[in-house]
Amino acid sequence: MGLVFTKWACAFLLCCCLITSGVYSVEGLHGSSNVRGVNLGGWLVIEGWIKPSLFDGIANGDMLDGTEVQFKSVTLQKYVSADNGGGMNVTVDRDVPSSWETFRLWRVSKSEFQFRTSEGQFLTCDGVGSSVSATAKSPSKSETYEIERNEKSRIHIKIKDGAYLQATTDGHLTADYPGTPGWDDNAATFEMTIVSNSLHGDYQLANGYGHDQAKDVLRRHRNSFITIEDFKFLYKHGINTVRIPVGWWIAFDPDPPGPFIGGSLEALDNAFSWAQEYDIKCIIDLHAAPGSQNGMEHSASRDGFTGWPTSPDYISQSLHAIDFLVSRYARHPALLGIELLNEPAAGAVSLDVLISYYKQGYQIVQKYSSSAYVIICQRIGAADPLELYQANIGSHNLVLDLHFYNLFDTFFVNMSAVDNIQYIYKSREGQLQALNNSNGPLVLVGEWVNEWNVTNGSKNDYQDFGKAQLDVYNAASFGWCYWTLKNDREHWDFEWNIRNNYLQLGNSPRKWSLNILGLLLGLACTWLCLPFL
Repeated sequence: MGLVFTKWACAFLLCCCLITSGVYSVEGLHGSSNVRGVNLGGWLVIEGWIKPSLFDGIANGDMLDGTEVQFKSVTLQKYVSADNGGGMNVTVDRDVPSSWETFRLWRVSKSEFQFRTSEGQFLTCDGVGSSVSATAKSPSKSETYEIERNEKSRIHIKIKDGAYLQATTDGHLTADYPGTPGWDDNAATFEMTIVSNSLHGDYQLANGYGHDQAKDVLRRHRNSFITIEDFKFLYKHGINTVRIPVGWWIAFDPDPPGPFIGGSLEALDNAFSWAQEYDIKCIIDLHAAPGSQNGMEHSASRDGFTGWPTSPDYISQSLHAIDFLVSRYARHPALLGIELLNEPAAGAVSLDVLISYYKQGYQIVQKYSSSAYVIICQRIGAADPLELYQANIGSHNLVLDLHFYNLFDTFFVNMSAVDNIQYIYKSREGQLQALNNSNGPLVLVGEWVNEWNVTNGSKNDYQDFGKAQLDVYNAASFGWCYWTLKNDREHWDFEWNIRNNYLQLGNSPRKWSLNILGLLLGLACTWLCLPFL
């Protein structure tokens, strides 16, 4: 009897140990020690490079918000210039264009625009006969101009009162050209050069189409780009988490401030339902903050300026968005964490401002949930991730998000396939080990991709590069999330990489752990029953 009891007791303890062997570093995940995730980029926050066709129907699509342009007088052969980048009268006297001669468009309609200087002022004209200056801090009627174009990149610029701007012989820009100019060489005709048309985000899409058409475009996109079938695919391949970028305007759904379009909240609700069905967790990532935290299209910047860190109102709106999101989803079983801000720019966002924001955001999340992870993103640019370890933001469920790309830096331009792979093992692995061993937040590689600057890389090269990243990033204490699930560029597309065997994840940790657990439990039960066989 004593022997049988001992065996029962030992078997019970063994079973308990096996069952609790899933005490993972990331609480709430099933069958895996850490996050194996994918970003749902380009879905609820638009990035035109992910799906360029979203912008195909916009009239004058090469003149979206933030497009950089230069104007050259055809008679003077001089460029229009805002001396000192703004704050003075506008001249037409420069032989070579640079920043003072480059203006960023604010689009009012397909033919009406406002022009912002490199220092942030707007070109303004008081009416017929007046000179143009670069002195307005914000735009209205006096800062709005109509552009007439011909097929040869020649333009006319007309003020709201109907007069055309002309370049005077003494190098000024005035609203007093007599009559209607033709397209010959005259003082009211300019050559327009589009220097950059790189911003294709939510602002450009909504303001480019106009509200009604943009609403239809985004409704179709949100309903088709990510569906429940994608969650089924992710579950099948062992993905346990999705990181979902959202914009600050989601907190005002269904009628957010213009030009943003409602509907993203309904899509996010759907994602949580699909995630719950397939035992996948969700990280909500505030990808786009009001005013833009980095000037890029994925932060919904209007024109490339970074206004978020200098505006208390913008920071307050961001905290409101965090409060809205965590209060809505805190009790949802699919919620894993809230990321307070994506990729703040080191050159624009001071560490003091960022830490203050992170501390407030952390307290908001904790107010609603003690189990949700609070994720803080490293500043992009010249910033050391350890700066956030020393900030005392929070002591419980805090995660630091690092983004690792062998791209976007001249350092990687001339690297061979072997060099790139060795960099992952020699540099990234050491950095992750050091952070893992530090007394601070858990570490998430929140964005990485199986793409590089190597030209003509073979399939084997890509497979080796992907394997190196998985080898290293699997060791991150919180885990990793691939950028991104779907993309028109193949190697950025997670589904394409998996289906074409460019990225080899190996066996799903969930399936492996459950199989091993079942096997060991079976052995325990067999051992327990031996006296009775």
